[in-house]
Amino acid sequence: MPDQAENRALLVDFGGVLTTDIWSSFAAFCRERGLDPEAARQLFREDPHALAELRRLETGDADPAEFETRFAELLGTEPDGLVEGLFAGLAPDDAMVAAVGRAREAGVPTGLVSNSWVMDHYTDEIRGLFDTVVISGEVGMHKPQPEIFRLAAARVGVDPESCVFVDDLRENCEGAEAVGMSAVLHRDSERTIAELERLLGVALG
Repeated sequence: MPDQAENRALLVDFGGVLTTDIWSSFAAFCRERGLDPEAARQLFREDPHALAELRRLETGDADPAEFETRFAELLGTEPDGLVEGLFAGLAPDDAMVAAVGRAREAGVPTGLVSNSWVMDHYTDEIRGLFDTVVISGEVGMHKPQPEIFRLAAARVGVDPESCVFVDDLRENCEGAEAVGMSAVLHRDSERTIAELERLLGVALG
């Protein structure tokens, strides 16, 4: 792993890093629909068809209505309101949002790297934290593909080896590490912020 002197840019995921746990939001949606709370998570984790539908949405190859129809059939529920419902339980993680803001104020280039299909649900406050925003649906590639990490590094003006990347999914951290980035697997803000302070050499708390 590169030492802190070489890490001069911060790239972060959105859902589950700058927000509360995404799986809890999925579980709440499933309970509301009378389903097993783990049903959506299990589909994304275990059913290649469900993951393929998600990737099509994230890269812009399917629109939300198409995804809702196909994923609702796999999940065993009605398609109306499915996408909105899955993410309705997300709330900002204020500590992580503040930490990214402090990193940028300290002169660290920052980038958002998100598997998503639209920019609409990113508030002005979130967008204002970043020097660049890389959305999978806009660039036609998704995490953990190496190209999206290289693109994000190029947009903040550094080599991948000079980036610290934060995500709540292990496979995405592994994708970042594969191109030379340092990766932090996010589980809670306190531990993540402490590790970012070590890697970036700036106070974020």
